[in-house]
Amino acid sequence: MDIRRRNNVTVTGRADGPVLLLAHGFGCDQNLWRLVVPALAERYRVVLFDYVGSGRADPSAWDERRYSSLEGYAQDVLEVADELDLRDVTFVGHSVSAMVGVLTAAKAPERISRLVMVAPSPCYIDDEGYRGGFSAEDIDELLESLESNYLGWSAAMAPVIMGNADRPELGQELTNSFCATDPDMARVFARTTFLSDSRQDLKTVTVPTLILECRQDVIAPREVGAYVRDVIPDSRLVTLEATGHCPQLSAPQATAEAITDFMGAAR
Repeated sequence: MDIRRRNNVTVTGRADGPVLLLAHGFGCDQNLWRLVVPALAERYRVVLFDYVGSGRADPSAWDERRYSSLEGYAQDVLEVADELDLRDVTFVGHSVSAMVGVLTAAKAPERISRLVMVAPSPCYIDDEGYRGGFSAEDIDELLESLESNYLGWSAAMAPVIMGNADRPELGQELTNSFCATDPDMARVFARTTFLSDSRQDLKTVTVPTLILECRQDVIAPREVGAYVRDVIPDSRLVTLEATGHCPQLSAPQATAEAITDFMGAAR
């Protein structure tokens, strides 16, 4: 299969620059990076893609069993990296993709040399000594609502996830992105996302890591960022002066600057 077509791979920026591989979260696609790409492309070779089941990826490549695990999404990343022979890559993962990056770095250390986690969460469900932000009952209710009426759930939840009620166009953009996703594929990705527990996987990270959080985020509360920082040795936590779960849209300049600062410090 043509991996570039399957995953709608896009390459921009400096051909000779360090490689940034940008990975989107649930209900999104590579388009949500568009506001940070111009600034990053001035210095870096920027590679974007869509997971199968999202954006303009080839829907015929969808396999429910594969994408019922974060390992399946990590396999997409590995196959894109292999196809382009990417090395010394900084993987920039938004939301659940931050954990996909952790899995990918463990599988292909010869390719992934740095991680940037944008609004990450290794586990969304509260546990003893851990605050993920949701009870098990909350997640069950969220998934039941999503599965019974995906479009209605998207219209109600996307603005909440985005935050920034004073900028309704941002919530509308995320709503449109959610609604453009095939409902059956979205249901699988949602279960994979919200029921995953990657806390043990964080302990495998040995590469320089930047954790970007927003000062207020209903999906990934501040306690999560602190937890990730404490588990990953020598990681750096930066709190952006932004609200919501998608700083690449709500605070693109600050997001791009934080990534650029990290890249400079990591070399």
